Amino acid sequence: MTLDLYYARRFLQWFAIICGVLMTLVILIDLNEQIRRFDAFDLGAGQLVGLTLLNAPAALNEFLPLIMILTTIVLFVGLARSSELVVTRAIGRSGIRALAAPVLRAGLIGLLAVSTLNPIVAATTNRYKTLAETYRTGGPSALSLSGEGLWLRQGRPSGQAVIHAASYGGGRDDITLYDVTILTYAPDGGPIRRIIAESAKLDGEEWLLHRAKAWHLTAGLNPEKSAAFHDSLRLPTTLTQDRIRDRLGSADGISIYDLPTTIRDLAEAGFSTKRYQVWYQAELARPLFLIAMVLVGAAFTMRHARFGGTGLAVLTAVLLGFGLYFMRNFAQILGENGQIPVPFADLAPPAASILLTMGLLLHAEDG
Repeated sequence: MTLDLYYARRFLQWFAIICGVLMTLVILIDLNEQIRRFDAFDLGAGQLVGLTLLNAPAALNEFLPLIMILTTIVLFVGLARSSELVVTRAIGRSGIRALAAPVLRAGLIGLLAVSTLNPIVAATTNRYKTLAETYRTGGPSALSLSGEGLWLRQGRPSGQAVIHAASYGGGRDDITLYDVTILTYAPDGGPIRRIIAESAKLDGEEWLLHRAKAWHLTAGLNPEKSAAFHDSLRLPTTLTQDRIRDRLGSADGISIYDLPTTIRDLAEAGFSTKRYQVWYQAELARPLFLIAMVLVGAAFTMRHARFGGTGLAVLTAVLLGFGLYFMRNFAQILGENGQIPVPFADLAPPAASILLTMGLLLHAEDG
């Protein structure tokens, strides 16, 4: 028990050190990116630092697998060089048994990432997008999918606009909304115009509305008397094809606790939920994936330093870790496209990695 606590403490110490170093580098790089991105908007240093810090939880969530495999490599290379693994085996405890503490800690970190870090990432990501749009256009833009359809909000210095569509379609560069209702607001927040249209297509920096009817909402006047019908009508927008496409089907701004309800509502409304299902299952499988990263790192570094080849073993472990990461992403893409079942897309890569590395560890320990 004392030895397990020792290994667990060493593992957590290295995890904290590597996490701190890597996140410091990421924050500095992201700060430079925010300075470049908002160079034309004359933001203060506090605003730029605030945007950078809002991105930090998402970066930590993304880099957790890399942090985990580097922690494992540093831990076991250090134990091998100090001959502590040799002493562990000499007292009758196998190397695989020594892995129990790091594997358990990796699983606990994965559970914390799912239960605590995920909601934080969702909140900070949404806040970052709101502030970024406010700094760019003078007002926040937003996009959400619900059982009632697709909702968009765009901001301009001249006022806000809220767009609702019953459905959407089109290719990657040809987004079209159907059964559209638009409410535009003055800068002081009061509604000034209502528009309904059969469809709306994003054309450059404008919405091209087809068969639209517009009402001017002026106090003291009958809106119907001033209503006008248009075969086509253009409405300026700050939204872009890429921005809308990135948000459609993206779950990075949705907490894992809200995902089941979101999936149910979208399914009832007739929207595709594959991407959300894959995301949800991937988050649930995160502890298993982090455990797989620990085993991949340990499989090539739990060897005595006098055997040589430590550099090659470390390089192999890192490359296999990256390979597992990209394999998981590729499997998720296949799951989102419906080419493989969703549970298989999320569980197969970490499960296969755990079985493979356990085989390598058993072979190294028992021959």
